[in-house]
Formats: sequence, structure tokens, C-alpha cells
Amino acid sequence: MAKKPAILLTIDVEEWFQVENFKSYIDFSTWNSLEPRVEKNTHLILDLLDTFSFKPRATFFILGWIAERLPALVRQIRDRGHEVASHGDNHHLCTALNKNQLTRDLLTSKKRLEDITGQAVYGYRAPSFAVNDQILEKIKQAGYLYDSSYNSFSAHGRYGSIDLSKSIKRGGSYQLATRFFELPISNLHLGRTTLPLGGGGYFRLYPTSIFKQGITRVLKKNNAFVFYAHPWEFDPNQPRVHQASRGFKFRHYINLNRTESKLKRMICAFSDAYFLTCKNYLDTMRTIQIDKRH
Repeated sequence: MAKKPAILLTIDVEEWFQVENFKSYIDFSTWNSLEPRVEKNTHLILDLLDTFSFKPRATFFILGWIAERLPALVRQIRDRGHEVASHGDNHHLCTALNKNQLTRDLLTSKKRLEDITGQAVYGYRAPSFAVNDQILEKIKQAGYLYDSSYNSFSAHGRYGSIDLSKSIKRGGSYQLATRFFELPISNLHLGRTTLPLGGGGYFRLYPTSIFKQGITRVLKKNNAFVFYAHPWEFDPNQPRVHQASRGFKFRHYINLNRTESKLKRMICAFSDAYFLTCKNYLDTMRTIQIDKRH
């Protein structure tokens, strides 16, 4: 199993109005009054994954705010064989919270999901990949097995930075402590240049052929690729935030009508890979390490 590449499909389950780029235009107090669309869009993704005979599995990082309102959707994700993980409670940036607020957010979102599924929640992803070494320590202390928040594309203002230099690298994962791991978003590193590749708007913007070439290069290096998307990216008919800046609107709305078909083509192109949940991938990597020692 070690020789076969792994692709980790990860979905950040949030509403169209909860994205960071729109926070200046949509106040938190109005969220309950806005049109909910995440349930339908998440079902679209679940149905898409079910169309493949080899049953690709994915990890769904779910906001506590969503889970509280749509517990049946959380259970549906679990029942269809996917991993339920945490995306925080209210999509507040970890870097904007003090230590007590962050701890409360991490524990609350984890408990919400565990109460709904009756299963342990192992994974966490910070909203907008806003993470640092101090935040990682809080995530570990909150009882998570792994974090998947590090995006090495440093040109994005909100993405955080962490020190992986002392960590043990295994495939696409880094062991930070005895029972704590980092699964970074996959980007393309060309010399000293890092090109964003892992998903989101970059996936919608790049031609499919270019994206496939990038995945192939990452797989050749790490034998694993961590991909991310959001349910709203599959929804070209979502309400428009007309007052948002031109740049934010471009990044949010570009090629929404192509996301579903592009993801289908991507999965088909790499159908010989394992499509694992994050937790299953880490279990596999630890098993391989044990086997090597014996």
C-alpha cells in the first residue's frame, strides 16, 4: 500500500455568506436571516463521490455553526463513509481570538460534532488557514490527532506559517508530537517559489490539464496530495454580494459552473490512487512506519 499514491479530498463545510472575503459586507448577526444553501451543495458533493465504483472517501471539516443547525447533514456524511472533522465553531480566524476564546472554539466545535455522530473527531482545519505554532499547540491540547491548516503559499495575507523543520516527514504528513500530526495543503514547490495548487479558487482558475500536471509532480515527491474545496464552490446560482470589492468577487465567483465537472475529471484521472480520509491516511502511514521497524 505504501507504493500506491493517496489523494486526500477535503471539504470545508461552510455557507456562501461565511467566507472571510465577505466578512466586511455581511455581518455575523445577519447569518440566520440569509438563504441557506450548504445542505444542498454538500449533498451534491456526496452524490458526486458516490458515482465512482471505487468509492472515494473524503474528510469534511464542518463548522460548528452548521452542525448545530443541520445535524442530519453531519450524520449523512458519516453514514456515507466519510470522515467528520472540525472547521471551528463560527468561522472566526484563530489569529483573531485570544487563548481562552480559541480553546473554547476548538472544544465547542469538537463536542458538537462528537455529540451528533457519536464518534471521536480527530481532525481540525483553521478558517482561512490562519494558523501558527502557538495555535497548533492549542489544537493539540484540545485533543485533536491532526491539523490540516498549513498552506505554504506565503503570498496570501491570511495564511499562517508554522515551523516544520524539526518534524518527522512521512509522505504528505509531518509528525509534530507523539500523537499529533500536520497534513499541509499540497502546493507546488519549484526551487524557492511556491505555487498555490491545493484547491479552492486556484483549482477553479487553472486549466484541468495544468492542475493534473501539478498533482502528478506532488505525488511523485510525496506520494500524497491534499486537496480542498467548499460546497459553495459547486453553486453557480448562489446569491451575489454585489457590494464586495472587484477582487473578492473575482476570487469567489470565478468558474463556479465548472467546479463539479472539473472535480469529476480530476478523480477519474487519478482513479488508480487511494482516495482516503485524513484519519485513514495517517493510520496507514503509522502502520507503514511500524512495519519498517520490524
